[in-house]
Amino acid sequence: MKRDNFAIPGIQLPGPMPHLFDRILSREAVDFVAHLARRFERRRRELMAMRADRQALLDQGKLYDFLPGTSGIRQGEWTVAPVPADLQDRRVEITGPAERKMIINALNSGASTFMADFEDSSTPSWDNMIHGQMNLRDAVDRRITFTSPDGRHYALQERTATLIVRPRGLHMLERHVQLDGDAVSASLFDFGLYFFHNAEKLVAEGSGAYFYLPKLESHLEARFWNDVFVEAEDIMALPRGSIKATVLIETLPAAFEMDEILWELREHSAGLNCGRWDYIFSCIKKLRRGADFVLADRARVTMTSAFLRSYCQLLVKTCHRRGAHAMGGMAAQIPIKGDAAANDAAIAKVRADKEREAGDGFDGTWVAHPGLVGVAKAVFDAAMPTPNQIHRKRDDVNVRASDLLDFGPQTPITEEGLRTNINVALQYLASWLAGSGCVPINNLMEDAATAEISRSQVWQWIRSPRGVLEDGRKVTTELFRALQPEELAKARLADSGGVDRRFEEAAKLLDYLVTEDDFVEFLTEPAYELVAARAAVVH
Repeated sequence: MKRDNFAIPGIQLPGPMPHLFDRILSREAVDFVAHLARRFERRRRELMAMRADRQALLDQGKLYDFLPGTSGIRQGEWTVAPVPADLQDRRVEITGPAERKMIINALNSGASTFMADFEDSSTPSWDNMIHGQMNLRDAVDRRITFTSPDGRHYALQERTATLIVRPRGLHMLERHVQLDGDAVSASLFDFGLYFFHNAEKLVAEGSGAYFYLPKLESHLEARFWNDVFVEAEDIMALPRGSIKATVLIETLPAAFEMDEILWELREHSAGLNCGRWDYIFSCIKKLRRGADFVLADRARVTMTSAFLRSYCQLLVKTCHRRGAHAMGGMAAQIPIKGDAAANDAAIAKVRADKEREAGDGFDGTWVAHPGLVGVAKAVFDAAMPTPNQIHRKRDDVNVRASDLLDFGPQTPITEEGLRTNINVALQYLASWLAGSGCVPINNLMEDAATAEISRSQVWQWIRSPRGVLEDGRKVTTELFRALQPEELAKARLADSGGVDRRFEEAAKLLDYLVTEDDFVEFLTEPAYELVAARAAVVH
């Protein structure tokens, strides 16, 4: 059916629309998104320009430090507004894309909350994004069901996890929607549609519209989001604070502005989260030109590293001082079928990771698979009999700027590590381009963040004088290109055949990401161009 784009001036949507898309893309909902975009797009672009300016200073050798102009906020005595009852206990949070079966299983998993992800674990194809919004609306209405091809039926249990939604980052555009001749902000598109369709019902039921905010790099970006929240609440005539947002501290600059980020969002804050994998990627990305900075094989960069320990402990102390939740990071392991010893080892790693987080004072943690909910919950039940640990102020922690930058000796870099990075990046990109952004590889759940570590390490090892294998060979473009065909062949053999993975496109894209001298900020941007271009041909 051909659409007239609702006769809203300046709006262009793909056409023809599949059946039921108009449930989400109603005239009123699209108009709401358009209003937010027109109101805030200039500021969003200014914030993205500020990111580039800061990176230029880093490339010239400027070091990160706490902001001198906001010392009053850091030294002041203030707290964020309290969160509603259904966000008080967040001891286990499960995450995954907004797919129908995933939503049902996650909400039924026994986890405290479920973060439905439009970002790192979701390929932003038009169908994925709109079906995701439809699925979430059905979940809020408690009418979501799913029947698998083998006849199994899925439906919500009486008691379910609290729903949180992660929109795409501020750097992303929704290329399928044109507003006044330009692609609309993906952040505002995802936020706007979910809020418009579900906020009133959630608030009326005593809950609220809850979000995770990804990839923030400054308190000015938190201020942007707070202003968006105020505008949205005012338009819908909802009480201030109906929106609660948890910010992922997953970029190096944000780690130096935790207090300031909480301050900007203090009416709408639900705390901070240690987005550990993106944080490692951000350290590589931000310090990529530093001659003295290089990280070892990805598998050797663990949460016991000095810079990661400092980052975690500072987050807990900062949050608890401000009366906010401090959320732990993702356990990437998944249950291993058919190998009891390997499965026991994986579960032991998860348990040790969660015991460290609970001991540090975190108020909850993330898992990627329903099979790990019980393991994480048992750890936090034993260590945290109260709904959270905000009462533990961690006054014993004193983290300096130099501690956040204490990367220490990072060795070794090995051929095995180089090959693993190439292999993981190829497998992930092949699946992402085929429409699946959450991919089990080598018994780990990979998303864009972990794939970003893999490709950025290879890029930096090639350019850093310290990018030398333990056998003395320098990592070079030539070495990468010699190993990639071998790893591509292995990746094809490892393919389960369940998805039409796009290996040839993945290999070309990875070569571009690794050999282009200007670092590509996010692999999802050129990958999204390929997905959007393919969709345009179909339409």
